[in-house]
Amino acid sequence: MTRARDALNVRRRLLPMVRVEKDYVFHGADGEVGLAELFDGRRQLIVRHFMFGPTWETGCPSCTAGADELSEGLLSHLHARETTLVVVARAQFEKLERYRAEHGWTFPVYSSYGSDFNYDYHVTLDESVAPVEYNYRTKAEHESAGTPGYVEGERPVEQPGESYFLRDGGDVFHTYSVYARGAEATGGSYYFLDQTALGRQEEWEEPKGRAVDPHGAIPDFAT
Repeated sequence: MTRARDALNVRRRLLPMVRVEKDYVFHGADGEVGLAELFDGRRQLIVRHFMFGPTWETGCPSCTAGADELSEGLLSHLHARETTLVVVARAQFEKLERYRAEHGWTFPVYSSYGSDFNYDYHVTLDESVAPVEYNYRTKAEHESAGTPGYVEGERPVEQPGESYFLRDGGDVFHTYSVYARGAEATGGSYYFLDQTALGRQEEWEEPKGRAVDPHGAIPDFAT
């Protein structure tokens, strides 16, 4: 599995990079900034797409659980390899900053409110703005697969994911995006649990009956 992951990483790095042509505006602690400023002088940028809509008062419990695991050590290790990690959500910056402070997070947060960023990178789904696409599936493919939550119900729909960017001089390139369970590795607790006898202790896992009180398939570690 380790060698298979290495091979997959090679294939991922060989994917064509796409130059970012649009001038996105984000709101952060230093006011309005562009995508290039999110790199904080480094060559690479990881954007953690956080589910927190403009009308919400709190962030998604699952995204919050993942953010709780973004330690100072992890951030410093990424910085040592020319990589910056930031969290971006559509909620207004004042809400995000308050939520960040309440949880004691030290990573930077930015609001993409009023920007096309979330729609262009397929983590906010609203047909009135852009065709629905999530996790590399169209609306029709989700309907055919019976995927819950992506194609029905109130709009817009916020979804989790990560997008990766590379800076080359004055140019910024989008190199990869990952969605849904593909973003599990960010915090890491699930991957530690996967190697234990009881696993994640969630309802879908096999073999059944090992967990006394199995949890739902939602990474919310508050309970």
